[in-house]
Amino acid sequence: MLGMLRKKPLDKLVEVLGKQKVNTSLPERKLYSYDATPIPLERALPSAVVFPESHEDVVKLVKVCYEEDIPIFPRGAGSGLTGGAVPTSERGVVVSFERMNRFEVNVDNATAEVQPGVITAHFQEYVERLGLFYPPDPSSFKYSTIGGNIAENAGGPRCLKYGVTREYVLGLTAVIKEGQTIKTGNPVIKDVAGYDITKLLVGSEGTLGLITSATLKLIPKPKARATALALFNRLEDVGKAVTKIFTSGIFPSALEFMDEDAIRAVEDYKPVGLPRVSALLLIEVDGSPQSVQEDIRDIKNLLEPMGIEVKTAQSKEEEEKLWSARKSLGPALGNLKTGKINEDIVIPRIYLSEAIPEFRKVARKYDLMMVIFGHIGDGNLHVNLLYDKANREEEERAERAVDEVFEIALKYNGSITGEHGVGLTKKKFLQWQFGPAGYELLRGIKLLFDPKNLFNPGKVVEVLI
Repeated sequence: MLGMLRKKPLDKLVEVLGKQKVNTSLPERKLYSYDATPIPLERALPSAVVFPESHEDVVKLVKVCYEEDIPIFPRGAGSGLTGGAVPTSERGVVVSFERMNRFEVNVDNATAEVQPGVITAHFQEYVERLGLFYPPDPSSFKYSTIGGNIAENAGGPRCLKYGVTREYVLGLTAVIKEGQTIKTGNPVIKDVAGYDITKLLVGSEGTLGLITSATLKLIPKPKARATALALFNRLEDVGKAVTKIFTSGIFPSALEFMDEDAIRAVEDYKPVGLPRVSALLLIEVDGSPQSVQEDIRDIKNLLEPMGIEVKTAQSKEEEEKLWSARKSLGPALGNLKTGKINEDIVIPRIYLSEAIPEFRKVARKYDLMMVIFGHIGDGNLHVNLLYDKANREEEERAERAVDEVFEIALKYNGSITGEHGVGLTKKKFLQWQFGPAGYELLRGIKLLFDPKNLFNPGKVVEVLI
């Protein structure tokens, strides 16, 4: 049985792409029917998994799907956390870009042409050997793909100084409705011709078309980095310390926050010797060898008079140890409770000292464990609501609490997501953020690119055909 999809359309896909690129085995279809979203989702078993190897393959694929009304669910490495890669129709096909994994770097122009299946870490390591730098660093960078990062407009700790993925995409080649090819942007820094379709496609989560190639901007690799750890006995001092750093003229490349529950979780999971304090900041600066030492010294001089202890990593190994603690937080929370809702809301820094206690009140109201960590320098907090999966009543309390977390974020002129995207899990909240008129514009854009609603249907915006 091949789900609800008729044999004829599948035969067409095999005919135009070849049998080796269309897999209909049950294990493969099951394997590609989910992503890393930690909460239960309603998902469908796709009728096939397609593995294109070139732009031409994608054009052929979309043409057949548009002729036969087959939903298309694009997928990178499946590391997304909001259900963006989860198929929602048994008629649909999952499109995995893992075989489109080539790239070419132009050192003289400091740009690269990159296919969507390239692993982020592999690309970063290669360009750094050439003295160049691709800053976006999502926690999943060791296995996530450039295509997935572009689809989600992925972020990470370094976004504080360098910006999110969108800032490094100069142009795209994509396939939209009926198999049409569009090329946006150029390998130049300044290009103000027409509407910025490139930036529109970045973060569209595969709902507007399938990206087959990206022109990425590269910058010079920083010559040096240094890391410091600021320790807080009082949570309310964190916001003051962040303000002090930013108003001093120091611009950290990363500024990460962990509360006491986050510290405890990571020490229980993978001990690195973090002290048990109310909160900590992990601070990274980069630049010339001289400037990073001056910045670290200035940070110590700023914070220590406030009663905040500052420790400096003395070696590269010590730095890596500290950052491994931060990147271990996701799996570490699984040791505290079996269920987790992780929301990546954003709030202007000036309101953080007011908002964080409000999040705590929500946790107390619903009698839940809450762990907060994240990219505090740009106001992007990961508010984690933990619950027991076997306790349905506790899970429902966590789901109700999420609504209030988003209400607080929007009350302070923030956003419902800073890097995880909207996908399935945040769809209803997008209307809260955009309002009726804005949401209708989103629907109109979706239908302009995809009038049949076949590209990742059911994600981001709700469209009725």
